[in-house]
Amino acid sequence: MTSNEAPLRIGLIGAGGNMKLRHIPGFQETGEVELVSVCNRSEASGRAIADEYGIPRVEPDAATLLAAGDIDAVCVGTWPYKHRDLTIAALEAGKHVLCEARMAMNATEAREMLAASEAHPDLVAQLVPAPFDFKSWRTVRRLLEDGSIGDVRDVHVTVLGGASLNLDAPLHWRDRTDLSGMNVMAYGIYTEIVGRWFGPTGSVLAHGETFIRERTNAETGERTAIEVPDSLGVFAELERGGRVTYRVSTVLHAAPPEANGISVYGSAGTLHWRLGDTMTFAPLGEDPAPLDPDPGTAGEWRVEQDFVDSIRRDAPVTLTSFPDGVEYMRVIEATHRSRTEGRAVDLSEV
Repeated sequence: MTSNEAPLRIGLIGAGGNMKLRHIPGFQETGEVELVSVCNRSEASGRAIADEYGIPRVEPDAATLLAAGDIDAVCVGTWPYKHRDLTIAALEAGKHVLCEARMAMNATEAREMLAASEAHPDLVAQLVPAPFDFKSWRTVRRLLEDGSIGDVRDVHVTVLGGASLNLDAPLHWRDRTDLSGMNVMAYGIYTEIVGRWFGPTGSVLAHGETFIRERTNAETGERTAIEVPDSLGVFAELERGGRVTYRVSTVLHAAPPEANGISVYGSAGTLHWRLGDTMTFAPLGEDPAPLDPDPGTAGEWRVEQDFVDSIRRDAPVTLTSFPDGVEYMRVIEATHRSRTEGRAVDLSEV
């Protein structure tokens, strides 16, 4: 920001964990942003955030915040059930939008968000990206493009753990379809990464199970039924060729953490990517060896600076664009249809 350039004025809608952990500090670190106002689920919780982070104004509701003439952009940090309405309202109010992931409740809502952004091409619309592969994704893409991996045959996505085994834990928003829509556990994060690496998915066949079927709603004290699966298996076909097998579960005791990640088996080599963003690579006939990201390609969390750069410097939105969000929401909805209807679903249906 030059000495005579005014700061970018941002309003915050929904101030949960990621807003406090990532977005507020990230915006403040840019040196180009003024956090003008905040709207949370209650004025009291909004006031607590404002006092903690030095935000001057607390709004009683999102409509008031969006109507304010002294706000250039908004960061939507709510759960998915509000993303469509708030994003569209913000764009129609002339505000740039950074929206938390997952993009929406379903693919229809995601398309409506994309249409609103396309109707306002002068405004930046960006999604908070899946962050796990910031260091490595460009290197993976290079390995695919230059033939090092060869033809992709099998991709194994493994996300196993025991986060849901505590039966006394209260109902989480991810357990509620009215708040999370068709999203299931961390599945959406990995469909985004798979799309980032390989491009579009062609079809899916899914099966899910819900083992923990109710929890206590901390706000009401009532036991609430859960429909969202805590164990999910998906077979997917990539448009480029090759298939992806997803294993996602939060009800496994002593699951080996070293197994979690993505393995890519090709005709010319094998790539193992693990949580923590580390890689090994094995050309055909050789043993796996550690693989560092290509020089100059290892990224890091800079979501808020990217948003500012897109607004101020016309930098293209790479992580993550609304079109890319629509693609992963199509996979999420196709998976929902497959597991609830008991059939394979082609992405052309969604």
